Formats: sequence, C-alpha cells, structure tokens
Amino acid sequence: MRGDGNGWVRCGRGHRHWGRHGAAGLLLRHIGGDGTVHVLLQHRAAWSHHGDTWGIPGGARDSHESFQEAALREAAEECGLDREMVAVGQAWEDDHGGWMYVTVHADIALMPHLKPLGFESVDIRWIPLGEVDGLPLHPGFAASWPHVRAG
Repeated sequence: MRGDGNGWVRCGRGHRHWGRHGAAGLLLRHIGGDGTVHVLLQHRAAWSHHGDTWGIPGGARDSHESFQEAALREAAEECGLDREMVAVGQAWEDDHGGWMYVTVHADIALMPHLKPLGFESVDIRWIPLGEVDGLPLHPGFAASWPHVRAG
C-alpha cells in the first residue's frame, strides 16, 4: 500500500498539518574538505502550503513507513537523491500532540547536482550553513532549525 498518508489533519494543538500519519523530512549535510558545511534545501512552490519558503525535502508519511523511510522516499521523489549515497544519523521529533514531524539527519560524502522533480518545488540547492538563517524559511522548519542545525 502506498500513498495513504496524503491528507490534512489537525493536531492536539489545533494546527492543520499535511500527513495523515505524520510527516518527515531529510536534513542532508555535506562537510567539505575545508570544513565548510552545506545543507540541501528545497524552495517550495508559491502555490503550496507556506509556499515561496525554504525547507528540507519531505512530506507525508504513509502508514507502512518508518519516519526514516518516508524522509528518504520524499527526498528521492522531490529531487532524485540516490538513497545509497546517504548515511542516516539521528532524528529529531517535533510532537504536536497526535501529529509528529520528524527531521531525519543524514550526511553525504559528495554534493551531487540535484534538481526539483515534479511540481512541489522550484529549486533545490546546497546552502552554506551560515546562510540558512537569512532565507525565508518554512515556519515549521524555522521553528525546528535551532534544534536540528547542530545535528
């Protein structure tokens, strides 16, 4: 069964979220030979929920998936990321009471050229860590960024 996670729900805090079984995103990090850290960010299409903002590739979790599987699937669907190139690390849970967003941390040895696939994003870009705060961030990502940036 695939795709049963799509849909809006209300969490225990009364907020509306996409993902009937929660949602997950992949915070992918590359550390260069000189120590420079880049993270992969997605520029969301203007029509989307909180559109024209930057965040991480991610989306709704299907009922049969772990949050890690959902984050990797979404990254593959949204930008063609090869899952085999990724070393998955820890995860950070943002529990809203009956609905959860999980940020899955991962590292990658190379910075492959990736591009948006589909219609949900207008750009996929490797952003230097120090420049992330200067972007218009998706509100959920902005709230979690202080917690997940060090991961």
